[in-house]
Amino acid sequence: MTLFIVRRFIQTVIVIFIVTLLVFMIMRSMPGDPVVLFLGPDASKEQITYFTQEFGLDQPLPVQYIKWLGNILKGEFGKSIAYRQDIGPFILERLKVTLMIAIPAFIISVIVGVLLGVAAAVKRGGLVDSIITVMANLGMATPIFWLSILCVYIFSLKLGWLPVQGFTWPTDNFSLSIHKMIMPVFILSLGPLAQFARQARSAMLEVIRQDYIRTGRSKGLGEKTIIFKHALRNALIPIITLMGMQLGYMIGGSVLIEQVFVIPGMGNMLITAILNKDYQLVQSGVFMIATGVSLCNLLVDIAYGYVDPRIRIS
Repeated sequence: MTLFIVRRFIQTVIVIFIVTLLVFMIMRSMPGDPVVLFLGPDASKEQITYFTQEFGLDQPLPVQYIKWLGNILKGEFGKSIAYRQDIGPFILERLKVTLMIAIPAFIISVIVGVLLGVAAAVKRGGLVDSIITVMANLGMATPIFWLSILCVYIFSLKLGWLPVQGFTWPTDNFSLSIHKMIMPVFILSLGPLAQFARQARSAMLEVIRQDYIRTGRSKGLGEKTIIFKHALRNALIPIITLMGMQLGYMIGGSVLIEQVFVIPGMGNMLITAILNKDYQLVQSGVFMIATGVSLCNLLVDIAYGYVDPRIRIS
């Protein structure tokens, strides 16, 4: 098992390195000068030269990349051009906001989605199965940007039940924080919830046809024991794979949700940084997201080994 984890960890480090290199190259290939965008069109040549040297943009590209990567490994993220502050604490604050939305959405989507998928598989061909399948298809097909605007229009503007936008920490105002999080969390969880339901249904349908399930029933085991202790565990491999993918999506793909609800998270920050060509902030933000997603996938690979020992043996 140790060799299995080490091998996956090395692959994770390589993936993160490739992602940082690609982002560095893409940002440098974009037209425009971040210093000019920062200073404005009336900036003098002396000002442009001074700030270009201050941000290290006058050095050759390989030197800039190696220097940035070396600082990242030492925990130094540099200074943002657009926000004029240290990137490390700034990203950490934005990441906390994103996780406040992403983690509850992930937990809801996993629990509700898997339970709905199991119910649909057990009641295959019945009314429950049909309703869950139709709702899952609708959940996957509905654009979250459109759904976000629709929910704001109905629940905020028309009914006045929920705030239109913004984010409040629970420690500042718990009730207001919950009210502001309801719509973003619900909308962010909807698509993954539908995918979990479909995946759980498909995996369970394959498992409940196996001989050992019929043997368990013939021995008089209870239906709940058969479904949740034996069948669901053997159906977990594809569900765990989807869990890793969806958690990464929620952390890195919440840009639309944060834009609609004006949530000061990672997605909102990266949009502003890209528009301002804030190289350091974009690279550091993507590095944090890539590291989080890669670690999620690493944990998924390790979970494979515990769920199915044949994987770690191979």
